[in-house]
Amino acid sequence: MAPIPITIVTGFLGSGKTTLILNLIPQLPQTYKIALLKNEFGDVAIDSQLASSAAISGVQELLNGCICCNLVGQLGDALESLLKDVGPDRIIIETSGSAFPATLAMEINRLGRETGNYVLDGVVVVIDVENWKGYEDTSYTAKMQQKYTDLIVFNKWESVNERRYDDCLDRVGDLELQIANVKSDKGRVDQSLLLGLDSALAKDGDSVNGGYAKDKPTHEHSEDHETEVEVLSVNLVSEGGKPKSVNLDSLETFLLSAPKDEVYRIKAMVSASHPMASSSGDVDESAGSLPGIAMYILNWAFGRWTFTYSDATLPAPIGVASSTTAAAVSNTHETILRMTIVLARGEASKWKSRLEKGGMIEQEDEGGFLMVSRVI
Repeated sequence: MAPIPITIVTGFLGSGKTTLILNLIPQLPQTYKIALLKNEFGDVAIDSQLASSAAISGVQELLNGCICCNLVGQLGDALESLLKDVGPDRIIIETSGSAFPATLAMEINRLGRETGNYVLDGVVVVIDVENWKGYEDTSYTAKMQQKYTDLIVFNKWESVNERRYDDCLDRVGDLELQIANVKSDKGRVDQSLLLGLDSALAKDGDSVNGGYAKDKPTHEHSEDHETEVEVLSVNLVSEGGKPKSVNLDSLETFLLSAPKDEVYRIKAMVSASHPMASSSGDVDESAGSLPGIAMYILNWAFGRWTFTYSDATLPAPIGVASSTTAAAVSNTHETILRMTIVLARGEASKWKSRLEKGGMIEQEDEGGFLMVSRVI
């Protein structure tokens, strides 16, 4: 059997990686099996829920950590599971936004040599042109992701002026590397450009030679990428019995007030009595014919969000902060919101206190337990 090609899609938080992948699927033949290995911060597999609704043959999640370091040992098992359960024609690995693609590529090369089942096809980095200036100057990882790549996709450039786009090109040019780049069409890139990249990182192997070795990343680096973000896990639990809804007015106020330089991503599964409008004003009416409470996926990045209907169900609450709360949350209680908030370094304690004071995430009527815990 020929080895399965693996494409790595990376890029900073909120750059549009999942959208790029979802826009790739319709371009492929219906018989072509794509498997997705998704690495997310926190404990809520939001993007995987979105991906599962598309024509993807199988999805695996590696949650609550970085795939290039503390979760790297799970990569082989996850790939083997996809190989056994799906038998895909291609595997796409979407990183958490804080991973070094070179380290991940080395592990894929090692697994490929040992098993003969995999080959690294390419590393694609997605850059959010609109918000480039918001994180490029402070994120060592964002810079490294550009260096260790085969193709750069400039995303979200349509709403900015040409000067901002030229600034992005100049900063990529500062890396003094010949890297192919392309503009997306609202998150879409032709599949012929994304697949079959013949990765330079695959050729360079574990030594990461040929222009990469000079800045080869190590986990002892003083600007360790794991310290660049902090993550909160939020659970809102209602009393059992009649289904409850999250207060969408309070939730929208929270989304509108979150500063882009402090809050990078907000992802959540939300139980709601009606759909909330996305930041663009669009409303997902998919659940319009369903009676009562429905489940929705909230995906927020840099002040914009979508609110999409889902037929998924929320798992039991986790991350209970105290024995008192644990005693209060019995089997008669139901989770109505599970949220992951990815914040800039040093912001977690402040935002944990703000959320626990109330008024931002709450039940539609009185009652409910809000539990906020720091994950990273």
